[in-house]
Order: sequence, then structure tokens, then C-alpha cells
Amino acid sequence: MSVQERKQRERVERERLIVATARELAEQQGWDAVTTRRLAERIEYSQPVLYSHFRGKREIIGAVALEGAAEMAAALRAATSAADGPRTRVTALARTYLEFAARNPAVYDAMFELDGGLAFAHEDTPEPLKDAFAALLESLGEVAGDGVHPGLFTEVFWAALHGLATLTRAGRLPPEDAERRVELLVDRLAMV
Repeated sequence: MSVQERKQRERVERERLIVATARELAEQQGWDAVTTRRLAERIEYSQPVLYSHFRGKREIIGAVALEGAAEMAAALRAATSAADGPRTRVTALARTYLEFAARNPAVYDAMFELDGGLAFAHEDTPEPLKDAFAALLESLGEVAGDGVHPGLFTEVFWAALHGLATLTRAGRLPPEDAERRVELLVDRLAMV
């Protein structure tokens, strides 16, 4: 291995460490606790080294969001591929989405609540975000209904899931009705 290849590998490993540490700190203490100074201390590198990878917290949030989008897409595909029939797939998709949001609140915030500098619904949208939407569309497109654009239906269903995730996490919806909400969403919106 050449010196340049080794340096590049080390750079990639440092970047992964920064993102993993930011994610861990955000999950434990919230995004306000994620500062470049604190990250530099935790990973035992100087702040200039951290800035050589990310221009600041916004870019770190964006990196966490992209990682989270890839994880969500994989989880959605795994859940829906094991399901048989449209109703079972859509129900599995809804449950998996809501479980992901509940298990990874800081990552979910990075993806959808915080400014990570990422463009959504544009040509320059990063591939992991496009793929996460595609993972939703794969199951929801088949139940959109006649005359309904599959992408538009997926956006509306996704908005409903996001609302459920956000309101549940904020304590504004009683947790004991979570399963009934999923059933209602699938029955009434997806009509499967």
C-alpha cells in the first residue's frame, strides 16, 4: 500500500470516527451538546483536524443524516421484502419507519428537523436521501390507486408517518394507540 493510499484510508477512518462520535453524543445528550470542541476532545484530535474534514456542525449533521438515510432505506427494504402482499408490506413499512424514528431520535432529527445543508427533492439531492425515498416508493407506489401519482402518494404517506413520529416523540399522542394509528393509516390512506 502506498503512502497516499494509507493516508486516504486514515482520512476516511477519521471521518467515520467524527460522524460516529457526533451521532453518539447527540443520541446521549442532544444536538446542542455536539460542538467541534467536544468532538475534538472525544476523538482525541485537534479542532483543525476536525475542520479539515467538516467545515462545522452543519456538515456533521448532514453526514449523520446521510448515514441515517442509508440505514433507514436498508431497514425499510428488509422489513418490506419479508412481507407478503401489499397490506402487509405497507404495514411493515409504517412500523419500521416509526420504530427507526423512535430508536434513533438524534439521527431522525439530523435527517428531517435540523439544517444539515442537504437539498431534498432536487436534482442535487444526495443519493442516500433519494434512496430512502425510493425505499418508501417501492412499497407505496403499488397502493397509490388509479390516477394517483405514486411519488405524490408516497410524499403524503411519508408526511403522515413523519407527523406520527414527531408527535409521538413529543408526547402529544398517547403511546398506547400507536398500533391503531398504523392500522388506520394503512386502512384509510393506503386503502389496502
